[in-house]
Amino acid sequence: YHAIGIGPGLGKEQETTESLKAVLRKYKKPMVIDADALNILSENQEFLKLISENSILTPHVKEFERLVGNWNTLQERFNKQQQFAKENKCVVVLKDAKTCICCPKGEFFINTTGNAGMATGGSGDVLTGILTGLLAQGYKSLHAALIGVYFHALAGDVAVQHKGMNALIASDIVECLRIE
Repeated sequence: YHAIGIGPGLGKEQETTESLKAVLRKYKKPMVIDADALNILSENQEFLKLISENSILTPHVKEFERLVGNWNTLQERFNKQQQFAKENKCVVVLKDAKTCICCPKGEFFINTTGNAGMATGGSGDVLTGILTGLLAQGYKSLHAALIGVYFHALAGDVAVQHKGMNALIASDIVECLRIE
């Protein structure tokens, strides 16, 4: 495979957990890890050492909290994100109102595009697909994260203009990714 995106719709059954462990052991290229794969990692912290270097993890705030524990301030959250990215040699795309991307070197990037309408089921799955596609095209992990997050959120901004904040669904974001 040229790229793997894993997590959306995966579930957390024991067989699934073992399958994720096997994938993490065998696949040595950067991959995109999201959703239930993140939840499995939070319950099996020993799997973290199996993650391929420069993989992209895309937790929302609650998934990240399950991975690293609680924090009291935004600065503490940034510190935990930076430490996690460095220790696990990965890119962490922390999805929130303003998505924060941190690379293994400790650098932070804040994406300011996007809107609250994107906080809908499946929106993160769309991002996982975009990031996996960029890795498959040969983009380096940090570049894939920066490009993917920006265009995902920009498509969300275009979609909200057509559908409205309350009616936006994930497939609207996909539709607005097209360049015409």
